This record gives sequence, C-alpha cells and structure tokens, in this order.
Amino acid sequence: MSLIVTSAARAATIDDVPDVARVLSRSLHDDPLFPWLFPEHEARMAQVRRFFALTAGFGYVPFGDTRVADLADSIDAPPIVRGAALWAPPTSNPEGPLVSPRTWPHWVGLLGRGRVAAFVRMFAEWKMAAPQEPHLYLAALGVDPSVAGTGVAGTLLTSGLDEADAQGLAVFTQTLDEEAVGFYEHFGFRLVHEIPHEGIGTTRFLLRPAS
Repeated sequence: MSLIVTSAARAATIDDVPDVARVLSRSLHDDPLFPWLFPEHEARMAQVRRFFALTAGFGYVPFGDTRVADLADSIDAPPIVRGAALWAPPTSNPEGPLVSPRTWPHWVGLLGRGRVAAFVRMFAEWKMAAPQEPHLYLAALGVDPSVAGTGVAGTLLTSGLDEADAQGLAVFTQTLDEEAVGFYEHFGFRLVHEIPHEGIGTTRFLLRPAS
C-alpha cells in the first residue's frame, strides 16, 4: 500500500474530533496511563476513544491548537486522518474547560468517582512540573499504527516545534512511555524531571529549550 500525504499538518476543526479520538485511541491505548485508568482490556479501546473525544472536543480543538495529518491510500482515495497532536499555546488553557462543571459528569461516568480523584491528583503533579515561563505544551501525539514509522509523528511534532521557534518559546511535554523518550530527544528535547506513580509507572518530563 502506497500512502499519499494530502496535508502535512493542518489545524483540526470540531468535525475532526471523532477522527482525532480514533487515531489517538489506536495509538495510545496501551500507554501505561490507560491500563491503569481502564483495567478491563476488552473495553479499553472504546474507553480511551471516549477519553480523547472529551479531551479534544471540550478542550484542545476549540481552545488549543490541535493538528492532524491526512493521508490517502491512493491518489483516488479520500484522505483519512492518520495522526493527531494536541497542543496548548501559552495564551490559552485548553484544559480549563475539561475540569468545568459542564464536563464533570462525563468524566465521572467514564472513569468512576474513585478513579477521577486519583487522576486529578496525578494531573496536578503534571501541572506543577511545567515550566513557569511561557511555553508550548504538547498534551498528546499519536499516529494510527498502520502508518507508524512513516514519519507522520515527526511531521506533526515538527509543525509545533516550528511554531514554537517562530515565537521564541520552549516546548514541554510528558510521557509514561519510556520508549518515547528517545523519540523526543531526537527532536531536541531533554529529560528534566521524573515522578514515579505507584501501580502506574514513571512520568518523564521533557523540555525543548527556546531557540
């Protein structure tokens, strides 16, 4: 199969939310965070998809800078979203609406009250580790497994890094996936902090200094 890139990295619209959720759930459902949040293996993919539908639909698409990459299977085939990145610029807070009273019932329904409380504590630790100076924050990056290794993830990441460079901003992210650290280091990130979480794993915080 020969994939045709139809959009290197375009801004997502609210109509793209289902595709963003689909791609990120297929890419990240086995990230250490999600087996902890959703222990039932059979239901996990659907639950992670719902997780990212909430994250993108309420927060990162309307209030952040969500970008997607479209690819087609052939010159005559319609393009399909195969990769997505959720970015937060320093001038807005896409995660604010995610913890508002409007969205709280959705999170409780998805995670359960006990798991919501534990996730909020972990989320607070992530926020405390963020740099104090203005920066671009990468909340999630994933590509469909069918295009893994084809450069789509690097294209999406570079799109955000170029924007950060244009504004003179550092870029910050975190991952529970130890294997992902090398990927980010290839693009100029450095490991700056780690926090272990019992029963989950270790969050690794990475920073790419402003250039």
